[in-house]
Amino acid sequence: MTAEGATGDAYEGGLLDEPTTADLREKVTQAWREFATALSGLLPELPSGGHVDITLDPTASGTGTAIYSVSIRVLADGVVEALAVGNAALPAEFRMDRAAVAAMVALGWSPPGVLADSGDSFGVRGSQDKASQLATVVTRTLRDVYGAPHPAFLVYLVHDEEDEPIETAPLGTARHEPSISAGISLEDLDDEAALDAALEGVTGDVVPLDDRVRTVVATMSKTTVDQLQVDADGDIGIRAGSAMVFVRVRDNPPLVDVFSPILTDVEPTEQLYVKLSELTNRMPIGRLYCAQDTVWASIPVFGRNFQAIHLMLAVQVMTGLADELDDRLHGEFGGKRFFGEGDKPTPAKEAPSSDEHRPGMYL
Repeated sequence: MTAEGATGDAYEGGLLDEPTTADLREKVTQAWREFATALSGLLPELPSGGHVDITLDPTASGTGTAIYSVSIRVLADGVVEALAVGNAALPAEFRMDRAAVAAMVALGWSPPGVLADSGDSFGVRGSQDKASQLATVVTRTLRDVYGAPHPAFLVYLVHDEEDEPIETAPLGTARHEPSISAGISLEDLDDEAALDAALEGVTGDVVPLDDRVRTVVATMSKTTVDQLQVDADGDIGIRAGSAMVFVRVRDNPPLVDVFSPILTDVEPTEQLYVKLSELTNRMPIGRLYCAQDTVWASIPVFGRNFQAIHLMLAVQVMTGLADELDDRLHGEFGGKRFFGEGDKPTPAKEAPSSDEHRPGMYL
């Protein structure tokens, strides 16, 4: 494949449009909107004593011992109280600076100790009939102050005063804990017969392709179809370290595209095109290419005579490939990884101003 071919239009015969039609920034923005909407819908439904605990996953986000969290509880008479972690509970290297503390206050939080029984946490109170306002405050705190790059990095638990779980609709793409197991491990899925057993009842041409695809991805993820991270475009999102992999189903012709934005805000250069061409030639399946300022990886799976094992292979390859290549290419060409920590557009571009600071993570 030539360097120019790495930037060519789709697959031969026009089978696949470039996934660059999806605006990545808008995808992230939409995911936060969905999270805020789901949270605002949940709060009025909680009984007195109900809790919602939301935490930025420290393992996935790389914040180590720093636990950025917000706890919301429903008090008597429909009063809702939220407590957000303050500096006293954070390691020195992850504490909020003055700008971040000022941002908390500007969002409506009372400083630690001001709200009764708030202790070392920031506090805010509202009412269940104004849940959307509180949901907005919590969402902006998690995103803009605590630095969660995407709701997929959040884990949450809804429970009552006795710590008994309360069944609720998903909070967007945030991950519910404890996670729901489908009862089949990834090792099981190496056996095609085990995968076929998991797909019993959803195979065959009479079942829509998107239903079969979602069942495969849910089974591989050890979750349920309802708990999959599906954005407004219908793309299934799978976090893979610092990368994000999307699974998109297309109807005409039937095709499943497993793709990942390896790097964004990267400067297209001849050296980059040559590198992508070399890497593509060494890949057993799929390809790498650059369109505008984004490097993409893509593996197609044909929808006609759909074989679940083929999609499983594509997802396994892409999740490993994306998480490895985004680090390698970022080190050589700059740009931003989807969930990069402190990534800059390119080494040659101007450094961000101090007001772009985010503790722990960067957007």
